[in-house]
Amino acid sequence: MVSCTPGLLLRWCCGSARTGATPRATRAVAAAAVGGAGPRGLGPGEQLSGARARKFTDKHEWMSVDNGIGTVGISNFAQEALGDAVYFSLPEVGTMLNKHDEFGALESVKAVSELYSPLTGEVTEINTALAENPGLVNKSCYQDGWLIKMAVENPTELYELMSEDAYEKYIKSIEE
Repeated sequence: MVSCTPGLLLRWCCGSARTGATPRATRAVAAAAVGGAGPRGLGPGEQLSGARARKFTDKHEWMSVDNGIGTVGISNFAQEALGDAVYFSLPEVGTMLNKHDEFGALESVKAVSELYSPLTGEVTEINTALAENPGLVNKSCYQDGWLIKMAVENPTELYELMSEDAYEKYIKSIEE
């Protein structure tokens, strides 16, 4: 029997108790999630230079905001820990989300995990390319593999999210 990596958030390690997903992540998976090319927070082949600043949640979603529209996705740590994405359930355009609301789910070869809104706002676009190619999240989690875009209702909520440096420290703390 495989057990959860100590300190790793239960929903990323074991999926959701609500969906009945089974424990699958191991310390090796968690270690792989922070290895690889480039800085810990960047996906394979991605560079931060020139990109808008990303903010992160403790549930491993990221958000960048441009002209009041936030783009939301999952972090490189999350996509590595979950493994190959095979299916997404995303909200309809026009859905109003409150901060921390569940807005969908990601099914991977290792687990099913809920997706949570980093901020309050209305969904303005979903990444329809994920229906045809869910692996975009694994190949380019910060660029082509984004999940939703939303009109940010309360920009002050951004201050409650972690910077990339703070997120890297957070990842280290949950691995120990």
